[in-house]
Amino acid sequence: MAAKTAMMAQYQKIKDQYPDAFLFYRIGDFYELFNDDAVKGAQLLELTLTARNHNAEHPIPMCGVPHQSAQTYIDVLVDKGYKVALCEQLEDPKQAQGMVKRAVVQVITPGTQLERNSKTAKNNNYLTGLTSDGQHFGLGALDLSTGELQVCQLTATFEVLNEVANLNSKEIVVDETVPKELLTQLKQMGVMISYADKEADPIPVETSTLQTELLRQAVQVLLAYVAATQKRSLSHIQPAVQYQPSAYLKIDHNSQANLELMHNIRTGKKSGTLLGVVDDTKTAMGGRKLKQWLERPLLQRKQIEVRQTLVQELLDHYYERNELREALVSVYDLERLAGRISLGGVNGRDLIQLQTSLTQIPKIKHVLNELEQAQFQKILQRLDDCHDVQTAIQVAIVAEPPISVTDGGLIKPGYSEKLDQYRDAMQHGRQWLAELEQQERAATGINNLKIKYNRVFGYFIEISKVNLTKVPTDRYERVQTLTNAERFTTPALKEKESLILEAQEKSRTLEYDLFTKLRDQIKLEIPRVQKLAGAVSELDVLQSFATISEQHQFARPQFNDQETLQINNGRHPVVEEVLGAQQYVPNDVVMGPETAILLITGPNMSGKSTYMRQLALIVILAQVGCFVPAETATLPIFDQVFTRIGAADDLISGKSTFMVEMKEANQAIQLATRHSLILFDELGRGTSTYDGVALAQAIIEYIHNHVHAKTLFSTHYHELTDLANHLPQLQNVHVGAVEKDDQLVFLHKILPGPADKSYGINVAKLAGLPSPLLQRAQVILNQLEQEQPGVAQAANQAPASDQQLPLFEIGDQQVNPAVQQVVQQLKQLDLMAKSPLFVMQQVHEWQQQLQKKDGD
Repeated sequence: MAAKTAMMAQYQKIKDQYPDAFLFYRIGDFYELFNDDAVKGAQLLELTLTARNHNAEHPIPMCGVPHQSAQTYIDVLVDKGYKVALCEQLEDPKQAQGMVKRAVVQVITPGTQLERNSKTAKNNNYLTGLTSDGQHFGLGALDLSTGELQVCQLTATFEVLNEVANLNSKEIVVDETVPKELLTQLKQMGVMISYADKEADPIPVETSTLQTELLRQAVQVLLAYVAATQKRSLSHIQPAVQYQPSAYLKIDHNSQANLELMHNIRTGKKSGTLLGVVDDTKTAMGGRKLKQWLERPLLQRKQIEVRQTLVQELLDHYYERNELREALVSVYDLERLAGRISLGGVNGRDLIQLQTSLTQIPKIKHVLNELEQAQFQKILQRLDDCHDVQTAIQVAIVAEPPISVTDGGLIKPGYSEKLDQYRDAMQHGRQWLAELEQQERAATGINNLKIKYNRVFGYFIEISKVNLTKVPTDRYERVQTLTNAERFTTPALKEKESLILEAQEKSRTLEYDLFTKLRDQIKLEIPRVQKLAGAVSELDVLQSFATISEQHQFARPQFNDQETLQINNGRHPVVEEVLGAQQYVPNDVVMGPETAILLITGPNMSGKSTYMRQLALIVILAQVGCFVPAETATLPIFDQVFTRIGAADDLISGKSTFMVEMKEANQAIQLATRHSLILFDELGRGTSTYDGVALAQAIIEYIHNHVHAKTLFSTHYHELTDLANHLPQLQNVHVGAVEKDDQLVFLHKILPGPADKSYGINVAKLAGLPSPLLQRAQVILNQLEQEQPGVAQAANQAPASDQQLPLFEIGDQQVNPAVQQVVQQLKQLDLMAKSPLFVMQQVHEWQQQLQKKDGD
């Protein structure tokens, strides 16, 4: 605009400081958006777009939202990946000299957004920070709502991408040391890239335990950004904790997705996942702790067995466990309550929730004292009931406080003598008003005369129009005319109104001051509350493990150092929950030290993928410290789990490609050790049959000869079953199926040896394909089986030299002209450019041609 108003000049100056954010500019009871923010915001938030200065040559686009409901609109924008800068009025407009002072008091971003409802209560929201020294990366992760701060050092780019994905981070803060290629990859993952504020003073946080300067720099990058965007006290941020992904069972993000540990692939929800089965936690912080444990199973046998022992103790003490569960139900989210206290967003109801939670701690301590395991004593030592905090809240705050902290009604009678005096004056004032109303009714003869109050006119006398003739004009002064009534005041009412309103205002101000002092007093005890929250969340997860193990008949697994894996009647916990225990068919997994690979064959939809996944889930549950879905289980400690799950079981809806398949296979082959677990489901099917068989066999041989990891490899290439004759550490197993009354029946049972055939046509029949088509397929199949040599057998016969092997061994025999013609056509045929159906038809024609020549 050629000439800006003072307000718009102020707006633009503030907006220029936050060009990448929607600026919510406070004007009275509304947040207004202007210019491009208004145009885009109106579209995203479905608001009516208006304009400021309608009659000007260039009207200013404008839209707004009430400040009381602004959070809903802010959440919508942040969920869509935008930032929002809140610009507040810093002084009372009535007392301002000139333009009201305004400033941004907070920037809300995807990584700094606090939890809003029960649906997100069990989820962490990590803001990550990243820096590099050229050889390594420092990565920090902060959940602003709980104050958890962790940091690790990584080497490779794919490790950074995997860790960001596992943390489910929506926003990452970087500095100039991070390579542009990595930033591009992060953006492709849908992560918002933000940049560290070099001028902001980072929040002081304990980092003395961090081992390298790179880790400390990662924390500084993260905290400088948080300080610049939040602009308030953040005393709840905990000391930085260093972790290393290699110290836990590694499960890359793709494997987590394939195994559906946290999210159902089809729906993205918790239902239908391992987390959904084992989560019987009673607190939000317990739910978050459970997810953290599932994402990072343990590697140290002693640590695992300590958890197992605690689960066993709770499992053996049913009544004590129930007492613990009942107490946990009344424990609110202590971690996020501590965060709200620190951030200044706490209200009276939050403090009552904190008090209620603290009253449950003595009950929890009593339960632990009844249990025998010494390990519970270590948790018991961390259960500080914070009795002083509980008492301070109990003495000060009413049992059912209002949501607002500025409208009064928060503080108990007797807490402040001065507040009681104000309240007494207000009470007497209300009594005086009631008496005045009766006196005026008697004096005027108006029985429906009422004394009322609003913020515009204060206290007034309201009289209906039919009674206006009875109004004493010498004492009554008209203040407002309505459709059906008129409002008046009197000198006595004005005088009393001043005293009452003064008492009300002073009472509200004093109550708020008393509340903030109490809040600041409790803020000093936040570290104690956070320590308590950590202990309670662990107890919650342990009782959840015990309860689930009892309900689903899980067994305590044993561990060994002999690379022996033996599971008796193992089950897939998610599938079993869907089908029911009566219908689910359990299976054994037996792999001694001398067995590295199980080659699994069997028809589609028979349960091969379920069998493979159930092993991975049993391993993960075991190393988390939970019991497992099996009668008995003896396991080695695995260091990594790799999965390459295909689309045949519809778990990834056909999204995989051959390139993705090969990349994931390569990652497993390159990174796996003899202590890893590899699950390959129908690897190699994304290319031609010969390529697929060749790659699958080569991968199996490489794992067998070089990696030695425990591997389950399912395949439809029956030629590969011959590998058992050449690879001593490979065993064939298959999923049983029988044909009954011309129908295929799946047994869902793993049996020794290879499958006798693939049953592909039988499965096609179950899918409802037309009978003529199936009959033709059977004819073609019979012809191919008669003519096609064993692929695996040919592959195992290494050529004597580097020369190409002849296709036909003819020797000195006279060559049939028909054979020569077929051979010539075969040499000229580009197999890779033809469809499988074309090739089968061509083979059929050649067969007819040769049979005709033989008949001649």
